[in-house]
Amino acid sequence: MSDVPSTTDYADEPTRFPPLTVLDVTAEAAAVTSDYRNQVLARVNTSCLRLAVMTGQYPWHRHPDSDELFLIVEGCLEIDLADGQTLRLNQWQGVVLPAGTVHRTRAVGRTVNLTFENAEAATVFENVS
Repeated sequence: MSDVPSTTDYADEPTRFPPLTVLDVTAEAAAVTSDYRNQVLARVNTSCLRLAVMTGQYPWHRHPDSDELFLIVEGCLEIDLADGQTLRLNQWQGVVLPAGTVHRTRAVGRTVNLTFENAEAATVFENVS
């Protein structure tokens, strides 16, 4: 992936679907033609639902103040942890990463996932060997 955006790059992006609006995750995912897209679909209290569509990998990072829930809708996502462990998630599998967990995500082919996190979650990039 080139020009990997962070969550701060999306800070001014409007929420795609306001309350009481039906959202179609399948249609939203199908509309993404780039190798990477991460967008806020909806907000719930102080959290948000993000749709991430990706091919390739996102750099090592952590979210210091936010847990992160991944739910795979399509494809396979591998999440490498700084301790050497890799979590492999297939369609309709999910996992919660506690706040501060250093990780990187790697799509095996094209992957579509939903992510639940604090709406203002900071992303801190890390150098992991």
